[in-house]
Amino acid sequence: MKKIFATGGAGFIGSAFVRLVLAEQPDVKIINYDALTYAGNLENLTGIDTARHTFIKGDICDRKAVLEAMPDSCDAVFNFAAESHVDRSIQSADEFLRTNIIGTQVLLDAARERTVRRFVQISTDEVMGSLPDESGEYFTEDSLLQPNSPYAASKAAAEFVVRAARETHGVDTVITRCGNNYGPRQFPEKLIPLMISNAMNDEPLPVYGDGRNVRDWIYVDDHCRAIWLAYEKGRAGEVYNVGARNERQNVDVVQSILDVLGKPHSLIGYVTDRLGHDRRYAIDPTKAETELGWKPQTTWDEGLDKTINWYRENQNWVDHIRNGEYREYYRSMYGEPLGA
Repeated sequence: MKKIFATGGAGFIGSAFVRLVLAEQPDVKIINYDALTYAGNLENLTGIDTARHTFIKGDICDRKAVLEAMPDSCDAVFNFAAESHVDRSIQSADEFLRTNIIGTQVLLDAARERTVRRFVQISTDEVMGSLPDESGEYFTEDSLLQPNSPYAASKAAAEFVVRAARETHGVDTVITRCGNNYGPRQFPEKLIPLMISNAMNDEPLPVYGDGRNVRDWIYVDDHCRAIWLAYEKGRAGEVYNVGARNERQNVDVVQSILDVLGKPHSLIGYVTDRLGHDRRYAIDPTKAETELGWKPQTTWDEGLDKTINWYRENQNWVDHIRNGEYREYYRSMYGEPLGA
């Protein structure tokens, strides 16, 4: 049996990866290490194969705890653990710098001590900055790193830390960068689950600026399959950009959600734009397609229907998440409480 160590495996993408690997790779055992911050949720792991999954609560910045949790000679470390919400990084960057940079270094040090075979760093297209509107340009693996938010800067720094571990210590590393993910169990501060949750409750849908910012959307399971293939087939030291060739303006995404739910577009309300809001992300995934043999399996319409249906059928999960601290965060970002 292969042994892998996944950090952040109770979050949105991490838990989707854990579920997918356990379902599709019968010869794999997973140690899932997560601090269970506001975005980590053990409910995301219900129904999985517990015989091949071990959960350990811990902080990736805690060297002693990481070393105790990480087994000797495991096949791979997958680092999903990150502070990931741009708005929160604008409010305060401290935790982003700590978790995303220091935490990554701690994991790399532990991986060397435990003789881990491969270290897979999950990064983001945001490290490459913003593309001009209607320019026809795309991010490639050779694009300059030009982060524009504290979050993106912390993830770019993490990539350099991973590179340094390879160049200095010979760690076998692979980096993946992806666009905007969507799917079940995503924390409702992100665009799609926020809009679904508000629309289901006939609450205003807050859209930043003119709503014309462009993002490259990918269904979360397709992203996770690309990460696994990068581990299995990726060349050591390489970066792989993962995108579904699915660029959409934010306002078009929101209107699609309202149409599926049968809600009026009048629920859309434009709010003051985010500071440093990147205008356009678009990924050229040719390298992942050719070297890894990867292609997305889920169309936009299929993925959006599956996502909306999941939120419809799991209202208790949504209500639980939307209570407590998240309500105060929502008020600070959009100027009104949930349910107002």
